[in-house]
Amino acid sequence: MTHHSILSIAVIVLLAACASYGPGDLRAGQREAEVAQQLGAPTARYTLGEGRTRLEFARGPFGRHTFMVDLGADGRVQQWEQVLDARHFLAIVPGLPRDQVLRTIGTPSERLGMWRDGQIWSWRYYNNDCLWYQVQLDAAGVVTSAGYGIEPRCDAKSDRSSS
Repeated sequence: MTHHSILSIAVIVLLAACASYGPGDLRAGQREAEVAQQLGAPTARYTLGEGRTRLEFARGPFGRHTFMVDLGADGRVQQWEQVLDARHFLAIVPGLPRDQVLRTIGTPSERLGMWRDGQIWSWRYYNNDCLWYQVQLDAAGVVTSAGYGIEPRCDAKSDRSSS
C-alpha cells in the first residue's frame, strides 16, 4: 500500500468521524432511525410527556458538546440543540432533581462522590477559559449548588509550568 493510499484512507475515516459528531443537516420531520444513522446510538433517552422523547448524544467525557434531539409522539424530530452552554446552565438551580438536570444538560463528564453521600457532577463545555460546569447533589439527588470551576487538567498544566 502506498503512502498516498494510506493518506486517502485516513482522510476518509477522519471525514466520516467528523460528519457523525454533530447533527449537521438534521431536519425537523426526520425519523429516529435517520437520527441514529447520522449520530449513532443515543447516550440516553428521556421521557418529556405527551408521548415526546428526548434523545441525548453526549460527546464526552472529553468532548465539549451534548446534542439533545426532541422527538414528537410520532417519532419524528421536532427540534435539536447543543445544550452545554450558559443558557442551559442557568436552568440548573438549587432544588432541581437529578433527573431534570440530566434532561436539561445531559450526562456529566465526571461524577465524584462526596463525604456526605452526595455527588459532584462536572461537564466540560466549549469555552476559552478552561472552565467546566459543576453541580452538587445531595444524597437524595437534589441540586444544592451549581456553578463554574477550573477544569483540573488545566490547573495541573499550570502547576507543572510554574515549577
